[in-house]
Amino acid sequence: MKYQLRHSTLYEYSGPVSLSHNEARILPRNLPWQWCTNAKLEISPNPVRMRERIDFFGNRVVYFSLESLHEELQVNVTSEIETRPRPTQDFFSTIAWEQAVRETAADIRYSNRDCLEARLFMLDSPFIHQHESLANYALSSFAAGRNLLDAVLDLNQRIFNEFVYDPDFTTVATPLKEVLASRRGVCQDFAHLAIGCLRSLGLAARYISGYMETMPPAGQEKLLGADATHAWLAVFIPGWGWLEIDPTNGCVPDERYIVLGWGRDFADVTPLKGVMTGGGEHKLTVAVDVLPVRDEALVSLPI
Repeated sequence: MKYQLRHSTLYEYSGPVSLSHNEARILPRNLPWQWCTNAKLEISPNPVRMRERIDFFGNRVVYFSLESLHEELQVNVTSEIETRPRPTQDFFSTIAWEQAVRETAADIRYSNRDCLEARLFMLDSPFIHQHESLANYALSSFAAGRNLLDAVLDLNQRIFNEFVYDPDFTTVATPLKEVLASRRGVCQDFAHLAIGCLRSLGLAARYISGYMETMPPAGQEKLLGADATHAWLAVFIPGWGWLEIDPTNGCVPDERYIVLGWGRDFADVTPLKGVMTGGGEHKLTVAVDVLPVRDEALVSLPI
């Protein structure tokens, strides 16, 4: 699949801002199944300095600084994305979930590099804390000796079936225990919940930020700006790699999913954050378009 991606962020302030320093994580990663080309980032007012770097998790980060008085900040990014199917799980990597816990947490002298890197995603993080209630919820899917893949897919489907998508119920600071008790939330909450369940069992799971192609209602045109950023997760399977799941939609991500970045939780992949002097109150407007391009030749991915 090939897409034209547009992401627009507008901050409108009640008073003038004299100085701001910002980090943007809105440039998609290049991956074996995803390639980003012709990316263009436009910032208004023009920053006095701007540079791109790669963060600890391998995400693309753009730092920029504004030093002139301004009452709004506009950040637009456009890019072309080509996606291909994710790698399929190797038949020989089948493993019981308890064995996966043991192999990931094995003594450092006997662990391979992938397991060592995965251990970071077994720990508590700013928005996700392991808890007995999360482990108990997960155990309905993780019966003794059950295959890890089957258990993960079952948990993914249970969250999809048992939780209600409600954009008015939670904020980024809503505790996972409250999400679990209320059975309500949004994609960010459901990704955090699934990660919390998996980590509470001793498994490694990471948060993924990105986009997915959405379809308009039958007979209607797709509205500009109608898409949004999306959140899902990946669980580590020793001997194979990372399996992505999307509990919000009860599915396994495919070519329609575009990865921006990943980290321990939302705090590591916030699209735009910063500090400023002045500004007062602010209004935030975000518009996203994921537009399929079907008539042009595809960009060749590197081998």
